[in-house]
Amino acid sequence: MTEQNQDLPDADSYDPAASSLAGQVDQSVMAELLSIRSSIDNIDATLVFLLAERFKATQKVGFLKAAHKLPAGDPGRETAQIARLRRLAEEAHLDPAFAEKFLNFIIGEVIRHHEAIAEDHQAAENNGATASRPVLSTPAPSTAVDA
Repeated sequence: MTEQNQDLPDADSYDPAASSLAGQVDQSVMAELLSIRSSIDNIDATLVFLLAERFKATQKVGFLKAAHKLPAGDPGRETAQIARLRRLAEEAHLDPAFAEKFLNFIIGEVIRHHEAIAEDHQAAENNGATASRPVLSTPAPSTAVDA
């Protein structure tokens, strides 16, 4: 689970017109800036929802891997995905190095979450196989992503 930054306002108090530049620039410039920022806000919201959908889908991969005792990482797929996204980034005029860093971050999270799912799955199997032994703690639910 991600820690929340306590210094940030909650989503309900978000002011899309918040700016340190208010009163320092021409009103027409500020209006154009806020219009562009509104599009950026919409894109950011879309990214969050897309990532959430990706995580939901890839969580299933983590459970499938755990059930079949497959490794959390798949270096062949990861290499292919990085090459693919670098090509797509170039076509989209996005810095391929940035795209690779972003994907590597996601892959790291994927592997970390898949390892946690595998540990939870193994603990559940062990607890089921040795029902007479008391359960010391319940494994925390995990989410997973897969590159």
